[in-house]
Amino acid sequence: MTAPRKPLHILISGQYGQVSQALQHSLKDIGRLTVLGRDQFDLSHPQSLRATVRELKPDLIINPAAYTAVDQAESEPKLALAINGVSPGVLAEEAATLGIPLIHYSTDYVFDGTGDAPWKESDAPRPLSVYGSSKLAGERAITTVGGQHLILRTSWVYSLTGRNFLLTLQRLLQEREKMTVVADQIGAPTWAGTIAGSTRQLIERWQEGEAHPWGVYHLTAEGETSWFGFAQAIGQHLIRQGKPCAALEPIPSSAYPTPAARPLNSRLDCSLLSDKWGVRQPAWHDALSECLALQR
Repeated sequence: MTAPRKPLHILISGQYGQVSQALQHSLKDIGRLTVLGRDQFDLSHPQSLRATVRELKPDLIINPAAYTAVDQAESEPKLALAINGVSPGVLAEEAATLGIPLIHYSTDYVFDGTGDAPWKESDAPRPLSVYGSSKLAGERAITTVGGQHLILRTSWVYSLTGRNFLLTLQRLLQEREKMTVVADQIGAPTWAGTIAGSTRQLIERWQEGEAHPWGVYHLTAEGETSWFGFAQAIGQHLIRQGKPCAALEPIPSSAYPTPAARPLNSRLDCSLLSDKWGVRQPAWHDALSECLALQR
């Protein structure tokens, strides 16, 4: 018989973000969660985080909070860097001082999107945008500190809360007769519930005391599609429910210019996470179905 696990005290940054809310649901019975929003834990002022961490003395820090306004970051580079680049390093330093792990989330935007092969953790990053550069700075700040850390790169995150592609498309597809959607950016739509569930599995592996290598890992749903393909799947669900759905037309990225450049190839190879930690991801369309089944 194995001894019962010690309840964890987990500090989670952010309160209303997609991944934070999914984590709050997934981890609610794993221990005591201290969830701090911007008023209490402001990542735009990195040095202010230290006193809170030292006072709370958690067993684990999870950092899903981030500056995610990709286009707006082009005009707010200092703010994006403070939140995405400097604060993760501060959290890593405080975690190392306490001798506890840090779990941090990063993005496919650290790559330039060339080629069509899935990106591996060993591939050289080359971000195209301020957002991508700020997230890469956060990764490098954490790895410079060292210690126990997991940096989980994900992509195309959606959920049933907040602002995201799924909820926006559901609304627009029912309001319009026709819609154009970019079809030459390829990646894996990843449900926040999948990210949270996988994070729980990683925490449980760590609690089991087995030696697993810390570092950078890719964590997205299995398979690939385009934004257009993702939109088609959302539309098909609406049709099955008997709801109106706009006609969809694929367009290239060049026909939809944005302030920040997006990588065309956002495929991430997640085999390392499976090989080293035994954590596997569902197919993106299966996760989407699971997510939509929860919608009321």
